[in-house]
This record gives sequence, C-alpha cells and structure tokens, in this order.
Amino acid sequence: MQTIRRFILFHNKRHPREMGVPEIRAYLSHLAIDRQVAASTQNVALSALLFLYRDVLHIDLPYIDDIERAQRPARLPTVFTRAEVRAIFSHLSGEYHLIASLLYGTGLRLMECLRLRGKDIDFAYHQITVRDGKGEKDRVTMLPRVLVEPLKRQLEKARLLHQQDLAEGHGAVYLPYALERKYPNAAKDWAWQYVFPAATRSADPRSGDIRRHHILEDSVQRAVKKAIQEAGIAKHASCHTLRHSFATHLLEDGYDIRTVQELLGHKDVRSTMIYTHVLNRGGRAVKSPLDSGSPGREQGSE
Repeated sequence: MQTIRRFILFHNKRHPREMGVPEIRAYLSHLAIDRQVAASTQNVALSALLFLYRDVLHIDLPYIDDIERAQRPARLPTVFTRAEVRAIFSHLSGEYHLIASLLYGTGLRLMECLRLRGKDIDFAYHQITVRDGKGEKDRVTMLPRVLVEPLKRQLEKARLLHQQDLAEGHGAVYLPYALERKYPNAAKDWAWQYVFPAATRSADPRSGDIRRHHILEDSVQRAVKKAIQEAGIAKHASCHTLRHSFATHLLEDGYDIRTVQELLGHKDVRSTMIYTHVLNRGGRAVKSPLDSGSPGREQGSE
C-alpha cells in the first residue's frame, strides 16, 4: 500500500516495528503542513497505518493525539425537517426502522449504533452507553421512551439467535482490544452480544473463527437511501443526516449547545456550533425590511 510505503520512506526506511505513535504523528502532521493534503487523504493515511499496526503487526497503539489536522472545507450539514423524518420512517420497517429511529432519537453515529451490545442498553435509567466512540471515548445519551418496547423485542430476537448459536457450538462474539484474552468466557456471555446481529454467521477475517457479527453498515445505508427516495426528498442525505437532524432539532427546541455537544460526543464545541445555522435563517436571523411593512412592500410602490 502506497501510504505505508511513504510512511517508511519518510522515516528513512525504518521498519514499522521500530516506530510507533510519535512517528505516526509526525508523518500525519507532515501530510497536513508540508504537503497540504485534504482532510480525507490524511484520514485514509491514518486508517492505513492503524490497520498496519493492529491487524498486520498485532501491535496495540495508544490513542494518537496532537496531530496537526488537515483543514476541512466549511460546509453546512444537510438537515431533515421533522415532517421529512416522519416521511422517511414511513418507508422503513423492522430492524432498519429501529436503527434509523435510534440515529435520529439519540444522535448516534451509524457504526456506534450497530456496535451496541446488550449491556449498553439501560432500561431503568433510560440511557444508552456508547463505548469507544469517536476518539475512543465513552459517552451516554438518552434512550427515547417510544423505543423501549421495540428495543426489548429486538434484544429478545438477538437472545434467541445467541442461544441457537450456543446450541450449535458457536456463540462467541468479537471482543475489542485484549478483552478476549483478559476475560476468556466473556465472548459467549449474553451481555456482550450485538443488539443488531447479522442474519447469518460468517468467518472473522481477523482470526478465521466463525462468529455472528452485527448487521452490515452498507445494508442499512441502502435501506435509508431508498426510504429517502421513496419519501420524495430531494436532498443529498444519508444515515448521518439523521444525526445532524437530531442535533439541529434539539437546538430548535431550546436545549443549550453544551448539552447537545455532550450528547453528540464532540470534543470541541465548535463542531456542535455548525448546527446553529438553522437558528440563523436568512442572514443570521435579520428580518428583511420587506417583511416588516417598509415602503416598497406593495406591488408598484417606489
């Protein structure tokens, strides 16, 4: 892979085993400062290097911070109206409807939702814990009361699949980091099973073990895209637009930006402030004199 080759050449052909976080940080900062690459290019380089260390060299790296980030172009997020959200949901059913409802009702990212385990849902406190979200940080968001019963039914469905897997000599789920070595029996524990398990078992590419993974991201994206089209919504939108809409509608309802920041898991409040654009419609909420009874409002006036 070109990224890994360039990384090694940048550090004078040192072997990756001799390097680590400081060298990765230096290379990524070089891409941003010296080569002025796009943010997406820098992110691809980071993903490639993390794959190299984690999946090829089997080296666990600590969280990499203090990277000089390539600048993203400032774009306002696409947001659905509340009526559009209802229209989209009317064209979804089953697990896809529940997943989309969670994205809009909790602000979860799609992969955060698909990686939920049974232990992450707290019905007593009406909350969902997001484990290892972006930046490898845990956070808590609300569990909408209207989703309590649908989620309980989904968990019962997942439990039955897990019991079937156990009866057939399987039932071990993938565990992150070194948890599988630390807790050898946890992989078959119900608490660690995915809330949205795949319909069939498959071989884990990391180990070759036959496991039941979670629903694939692509299948959910396709279902939501189709629902958007069937609802007649002419916006460039996706599953992530439901998260944008969650944040925007909370701000419209008067919730303070720090609360929304915490629910979204944003490290910097500036990332959350982009959603305030909906509160500043039409020139930062300036009222046109044409809408305030000024001269010239009537046809033919001068």
